Amino acid sequence: MTQVTAPTLTLYGIKTCDTVRKARKYLSENHIVTTYHDFRQQGLDETLLDQLIQGLGTKALLNTRGTTWRTLSDEQKQSASDPAAARQIMLEHPAVIKRPVLVRADGEMLVGFDTAVWSTFIQGDH
Repeated sequence: MTQVTAPTLTLYGIKTCDTVRKARKYLSENHIVTTYHDFRQQGLDETLLDQLIQGLGTKALLNTRGTTWRTLSDEQKQSASDPAAARQIMLEHPAVIKRPVLVRADGEMLVGFDTAVWSTFIQGDH
């Protein structure tokens, strides 16, 4: 019988995102227990966003290829080069955050999904 321990990984994303779906499937198939936080359902507060920015930076978090980005005004897009403006855009439009974000209990973070990178990252979670 496999011993189940409390999750030491948290996955952040949006359930309708294809990449988040792939990541969740990978975690499930590999019996990796995580806590899942959906930005649309559970929201995104300033504290959480600041932790993600501290760990990854606004540039890595801001998804400039997605549908949400394309709906922003030209003024918002231009202002996003300023970290404070980018932070505000992410607070107002959580779907503009690149996903998935995987956070270990030690505070280390990854953004995006790559099975090789994730495997190494998760192995470091002891």
